[in-house]
Amino acid sequence: MRHIAAMPMAPLPDFADLPMDALAQWMESDAPPPVERWHPAREGRIDIRISADGRWFHEGGEITRPAMVRLFSRILRREADGSHVLVTPAEKLTIMVEDAPFVVVEARFEEERDDAKVAFRLNSGDVVMLGAEHPLRLREGPAGLLPYLHVRGPAERPLEARLARSVYYDCASHADGDGRLWSGGMAWPLGETG
Repeated sequence: MRHIAAMPMAPLPDFADLPMDALAQWMESDAPPPVERWHPAREGRIDIRISADGRWFHEGGEITRPAMVRLFSRILRREADGSHVLVTPAEKLTIMVEDAPFVVVEARFEEERDDAKVAFRLNSGDVVMLGAEHPLRLREGPAGLLPYLHVRGPAERPLEARLARSVYYDCASHADGDGRLWSGGMAWPLGETG
């Protein structure tokens, strides 16, 4: 994994204060590397685990440097068999993911019904705008039926983020009477909000 240090990353945005349009521009400038196109000959396993609460561990010890977590998260890919790998042009290493590899830790809402927008900040620092390219779907998680956000990757094997409990409640307070959250011209189910 020595090749990842040279991969550029845009500085993290001020999620709380940037206008939604500026967040969207930052997202465009912060595209992750093209991991879907990388198919290195060298493969193996590495003792890295992402816990259900989104924390990263290496050989049992927590990776506490946010920059290191962000760097690893950008070269993460989900394989056709459902496994997760860290991949560079030189090597591909399988890791363990207990639930979703990301957790949504903060949400921002711009509420104009026909043009409502919801932006999510992940534990990796990434920002994702809820919409057709990044849908929210309900699926079984560690505590029952939970909303998961498609962060990146193909639809048949997405990298997802589970909404943290506090973010879920924040979203529920912005939901319509049918328990749906509006963003990108679409309504997204949150499950039971009552």
